[in-house]
Amino acid sequence: MTIHENLLGGPEPTLLPEDEQPYKQMAEESASPAQIAAAFPTFSLAWAQLADESFAAGRVVESYAYARTGYHRGLDQLRRAGWKGHGPVPWEHRANRGFLRCLAALARAADSIGETDEAARCWKFLEDSSAEAYAELKQ
Repeated sequence: MTIHENLLGGPEPTLLPEDEQPYKQMAEESASPAQIAAAFPTFSLAWAQLADESFAAGRVVESYAYARTGYHRGLDQLRRAGWKGHGPVPWEHRANRGFLRCLAALARAADSIGETDEAARCWKFLEDSSAEAYAELKQ
C-alpha cells in the first residue's frame, strides 16, 4: 500500500507541475525571492519566502499580502491540475510545498492581525490537504 492509497474512494492526490528554472535560480542564489516571484508569478515558493521574510521582519500586513498572492496562484494551479476543492496535496511533492507554505503563512499572518476565523480556516485547510505539512509548518 502506498502512502496516498485512498481506501475510501476520495480524490487522488494532486501534484502540481514543476518548473526547474525558478528552483535553479533559488539554489544558485542568482535571483532574490522578489525577482523570482516577478519572473515566475505562479511559483508559490517565492511568495512563501517573501511572506516568511516579511513576517520575521515584523511586516505582518506585507507577509499577509505575499502569502495571499502565493495561495491564490497555487489554487489556480491546483484547479488546472484537476483538484476539485478537496483532497490530498502531498507535502513530499516538491512543487506542492510553495502552496502549502503560503497557506501556513496566510494562517499565521491572519492570526497576527486578529483575523481568527481566517486563520482557523487556513490551518484546517492545510491539515486536510497534508497532515505532514501541517505537522511541519504549524509550530
